[in-house]
Amino acid sequence: MSDWEKLSEKLRHPDNPIVFFEMAAGGAPIGTIKMELFADVVPKTAENFRQFCTGEYKRDGVPVGYKNSQFHRVIKDFMIQGGDFVNGDGTGMCSIYGTKFQDENFVMKHTEPGMLSMANAGPGTNGCQFFITCAKTDFLDGKHVVFGRVIDGLLTVRKIENVPTGTHNKPSIPIVVEQCGEL
Repeated sequence: MSDWEKLSEKLRHPDNPIVFFEMAAGGAPIGTIKMELFADVVPKTAENFRQFCTGEYKRDGVPVGYKNSQFHRVIKDFMIQGGDFVNGDGTGMCSIYGTKFQDENFVMKHTEPGMLSMANAGPGTNGCQFFITCAKTDFLDGKHVVFGRVIDGLLTVRKIENVPTGTHNKPSIPIVVEQCGEL
């Protein structure tokens, strides 16, 4: 069985896209995270993330997205947060629909480690920032849109989760998306 067939068997829906992050910590490769995007449930949110993974979204003709962006917030036993390619510190916001977009729905829940969810600053403030859960975080249900899940690479998520942090839960070494795209 091919790698693609093995991944496809894990999908919630056969037409959902699979995207990936090749991760590095302190300049050293630490693994790949492969994620299913729930386009069958939250198509608008999934498409926003997918285009930032592939570089399809362009500003002034230049691809904009997650390549070379950093995970700027890591909280052990909770989540790892990234996606701020605007400012790099958790204050930036951008989406393929403009600055921000509305919560699509809250059908999917934060049921386990590896759930991919939108970071926000309150209702209707979704942009480019996201987080991956490191535990069941059901207290976030109804507040953050779950739009995907890790289907391969949870060990890489765990490596990031265990990086030492400093002020504001910022990793003490750079945690970088060195490459990303769609499979």
